[in-house]
Amino acid sequence: MGILAGKRILVTGVLTDASIAFHIARLAQEEGATVVLSSYGRVMSLTTRISGRLPQPAPVIELDVTNDADLTALESRVREHVDGLDGVVHSIGFAPEAALGGNFLNTEWADVATAIQVSAYSFKSLAMATRPLFNGGASIVGLDFDATVAWPKYDWMGVAKAALESTSRYLARDLGAENIRVNLVAAGPIKTMAAKSIPGFADFEEVWNSRSPLAWDVTDPVPAAQAAVALLSDWFPKTTGEIIHVDGGVHAMG
Repeated sequence: MGILAGKRILVTGVLTDASIAFHIARLAQEEGATVVLSSYGRVMSLTTRISGRLPQPAPVIELDVTNDADLTALESRVREHVDGLDGVVHSIGFAPEAALGGNFLNTEWADVATAIQVSAYSFKSLAMATRPLFNGGASIVGLDFDATVAWPKYDWMGVAKAALESTSRYLARDLGAENIRVNLVAAGPIKTMAAKSIPGFADFEEVWNSRSPLAWDVTDPVPAAQAAVALLSDWFPKTTGEIIHVDGGVHAMG
């Protein structure tokens, strides 16, 4: 039996089979979980097509985390496929072009607000929308990128990730009494669809190649996915408010 046997997991953010979220969904199924995916708008058809590449095709429900109606309807949409949830994966992030690429000092609030709402506040929104589906506890796992330093050209997305990290800690504080664990996986750079929107992504690759104690492969999302699956399991029963770094060790280097 796998470490997620009998678990019901909602995974957001599956867009391609190169995404970390896709491999979380794949590994979760291989470890015994029933997986439901969420998507939104024009990319729902893409998510539905990619779900066919999982070991078992997963249902796809609609969820725009900035849409109150979608958040309100999430419980009923999930219950069309499973009778509750044991885990949720937040793999959602976005910043407008004006908020990236070295434009930090000139970015307008509207663009900053979008980055923070989609990339950080949505973690709280998703947790609250799925909370009624938990019965006796759950694990919520978000995907992060180390926000303790200022990265080249990452700009307001870096600020949004710092907000995500803080949001995770406060959610862990306020949901712990319900046996709901909230943790993040801070992955090193992976060549995903999201990475393509970051100007100068090659700079990250160069940094990791020169500083990572462990060999790092920007084309391999599996190690980060494995960490997320472990956190979704019962093998971390007393871990919450934590950031698990899966970055080859770069975060620890001076």
